[in-house]
Amino acid sequence: MNKQILIVEDNADLASLIALHVQDMGCTSDIAGDGGKALRLYEQNDYDLVLLDIMLPVMDGIEVCKKMREGGKYIPIMMLTSKTSEIDRVVGLEVGADDYISKPFSIPELLARIKAQFRSVDALIKSQENVKQNNTMQVGDMSIDLAKRQVFIADKEIQLTAKEFDLLVYFAKHPGQVFTRSQLLDHVWGYQFEGYDHTVNTHINRLRMKVEQDAANPEYILTVWGVGYKFGDSKR
Repeated sequence: MNKQILIVEDNADLASLIALHVQDMGCTSDIAGDGGKALRLYEQNDYDLVLLDIMLPVMDGIEVCKKMREGGKYIPIMMLTSKTSEIDRVVGLEVGADDYISKPFSIPELLARIKAQFRSVDALIKSQENVKQNNTMQVGDMSIDLAKRQVFIADKEIQLTAKEFDLLVYFAKHPGQVFTRSQLLDHVWGYQFEGYDHTVNTHINRLRMKVEQDAANPEYILTVWGVGYKFGDSKR
């Protein structure tokens, strides 16, 4: 794959194990055992992905993620979280993490999720190459600039994370079509794992809070009870 990964994990044995397996994928890696070192390495190198533990010395993973997202470059960030840290997962997604995986996790699943992130970035690069600078989608009073990855509603810019933007664009390109959570995981995240429907739910809720005038009565992203979600075709 010839990709470079930053592994931010204070458990040295786990970090070394992950480094060994990503090397088998053809990836190189650096290891940071605390948040301060993670930021220094991040600023000094061009990584293709960051694996970021939440519980870290010096600076926790939430704060590290927030500071990484303040910079101008975009790199996929996968959070490593405790299975019981529900609030950490939600906050992590809110500050810009692209995905999370709960500890303890299996190495094959971790590697599959890493590959899914790489595929997502590669697809994004290809799509940007094919998108003209002024190519926009207009949905009601929402304007989506595909090239600049910006969203405006009534001329006000809406700040979205990378995955929220991808999810919104996917919906907007398929107005009226109903998608299950598993289908959204497959098409937007690039993988299907049973039990990770909550990832979709969290992103849907965050997206609604940002783009809907009333998140409790959405007009864009509609729930189809017992099935999944669809994009309101009446907005087009």
